[in-house]
Amino acid sequence: MGNKEEIDFPEAMTYNMDSLMSQYMSKTYLSVDNDCQMKNENVTYDKEVYIDRLHRMPTIMEMPYNEVVQSCIDRYTERMRRSVSYFLGAANFYMPIFEEALDLYQLPLELKYLPVIESALNPTAVSRVGATGLWQFMLPTGKAYGLNVNSLVDERRDPVKASYAAARYLRDLYGIFGDWNLVIAAYNCGPENINKAIRRSGGEKDYWKIYPYLPRETRGYVPAFIAANYVMNYYCEHNICPMKSELPMKTDTVIVDRNVNFSQIADVCGLDIAMIRALNPAYRRDIVPGATAPSPIRLPINDISLFIDNQDSIYATESGTQKRMEVIVEEVASKKGSASDRKSKRSKNSKNAKYHSIRSGDNLGAIAKKYGTTVNKLKKLNGLKNNNIRAGQSLRVR
Repeated sequence: MGNKEEIDFPEAMTYNMDSLMSQYMSKTYLSVDNDCQMKNENVTYDKEVYIDRLHRMPTIMEMPYNEVVQSCIDRYTERMRRSVSYFLGAANFYMPIFEEALDLYQLPLELKYLPVIESALNPTAVSRVGATGLWQFMLPTGKAYGLNVNSLVDERRDPVKASYAAARYLRDLYGIFGDWNLVIAAYNCGPENINKAIRRSGGEKDYWKIYPYLPRETRGYVPAFIAANYVMNYYCEHNICPMKSELPMKTDTVIVDRNVNFSQIADVCGLDIAMIRALNPAYRRDIVPGATAPSPIRLPINDISLFIDNQDSIYATESGTQKRMEVIVEEVASKKGSASDRKSKRSKNSKNAKYHSIRSGDNLGAIAKKYGTTVNKLKKLNGLKNNNIRAGQSLRVR
């Protein structure tokens, strides 16, 4: 367990910061705080200091120290320093939402840092296996917990609805396992894999005792969660400056019963469409489909009355939005049919597919040599434009 090479870091800990910052929310509403006086240099401490700090955090959940936890702390405070700055800036907007949902179900509030390791606090994040949103719900689990997903709406990306769904899911997992470390491990790999690890360990129900029997990424999941709690509390001690957030701290929703396009709201009310998108990430195509079912639009609280006062003008262009919706629905149906044809063709070629799980230090040349192929073939097979790969990805080699 002490060997740092035994784990794969959670996928969100492998994101490239430039890629993260290219997301619309961070690009538009988070910026570097030029007033920060701290040197951009990490400070390391003796083991006893980390142990003491973890012990002093006001948490219900166990926050032990070991070498795996230390490796995750080091990753956050060194390689991921800029990402942590982003987390701290975005946290001003998201953490109150998370805390309200967790508090309603009487869950430990330290679980609010779970989306840090799940999605890097990106509401539109999609993992390599299709998990989506801040809380990274897979489609079946999201629907099981009441999240609506269709061509126009994906409520897994809704910060509020997904947070309450995640709280219910975590509550249910605690009802199964009765141990918070096992709960968040199950959140990562599913309760079936935790039960399998318990059986293989001879019936042990302690996370650190079933640790060797867990999937590789899940071995790094609880340590990463502990490290996220640490760095979000002790960032100053490591000279990390939070980014400045310009997202409105107070927002509210208006229910609409007609189809409304973001551009209509932005044009009539004089609002920034990028801000509307940032506050309403669940709407996949800039359309609130209120005609299908009454739907909420979230706006800065000071602009709610502006929207209400101008509803007639906003709805006056409804026919144009409806026409666009019809075109979009037709496009989605057409693409779905084409995708089905392509999938059928691919399935014939994919029966004998073989994949390589990328580890830290791997490169395309070494992987190609291992599997008796070439770098160009690997790039073509995986749709790669360059030689950049990252730990945690699956690379098709055949």
